[in-house]
Amino acid sequence: MTKKRLTLKPLRYLLIGVLLVCAGFPVYWMAATALSANSELYGSGQSFFPQLKHFPALLRDLGEVPIGLWLFNTLLVAAGGTVLSLVLGSLAGYALSRFRFHGKGLVGFFLFVTQVVPEALILVPLYAMFITFGLLNSLAGLVLANVGFSLPVACFVLKGAMDAVPYEIEESAIIDNCPRFSILTMIILPLIMPSIAAAAVVAFFAGWNEFLFASTFLMDRDKWTASVGLASFVGQYETPMSAVMGSALVFSIPAIVFFLLIQRKIVAGLTAGAVKG
Repeated sequence: MTKKRLTLKPLRYLLIGVLLVCAGFPVYWMAATALSANSELYGSGQSFFPQLKHFPALLRDLGEVPIGLWLFNTLLVAAGGTVLSLVLGSLAGYALSRFRFHGKGLVGFFLFVTQVVPEALILVPLYAMFITFGLLNSLAGLVLANVGFSLPVACFVLKGAMDAVPYEIEESAIIDNCPRFSILTMIILPLIMPSIAAAAVVAFFAGWNEFLFASTFLMDRDKWTASVGLASFVGQYETPMSAVMGSALVFSIPAIVFFLLIQRKIVAGLTAGAVKG
């Protein structure tokens, strides 16, 4: 047994190392590309190692665009969509999980249908609707458009988690005259925190990476999100790849930090589920 463990231990470290290299190499190559001159990228060939001598030129290129403002807009859209999806998704998920009403199956079916409809198909009707309600060229409108796609996912994830919560726990609270809203917020939601974290990750990254709605509904440059700002680097005759990769690195940092903060909840939930009898 001990000999087997000694044999498997190096293989385990080797596998972890291979996974780290596969996951980290794209980020490293982005940094190496950002710190390379365009003449190297399109001519003599890119160096495998980052060239720190190009760092001032990279800062100068990035200083010509409002990266901080685009990042802030993206954060508002992603965070707003996440909060709205979780609030509405928990209410809808609780209703679908605990109540019986006519058309319940139909509601679930239509929520599922929203996931198979391409975004491009509803772009024109949504554009006309936003003009009517004055939501065109506003971040609030973009949040609502993104919630339309992330809300059904959050609803199904939270409903599945609520189905697994024993009804006897809720029944005891009902006997003590605890209101339904308090049962949901104080009893049910704390028990399904890992599922809430998973739904939050889906909703946040859907809003963070969204491009089609943002490039269509946002006209003013100071209201662009990061995805639209990155696309604006692509020119007809020249594309500054070093600036593109530098911006991409900056835009990736908040998303990575968010995932690192929330992944503990997801892992803790998986571990708790593994030891439950």
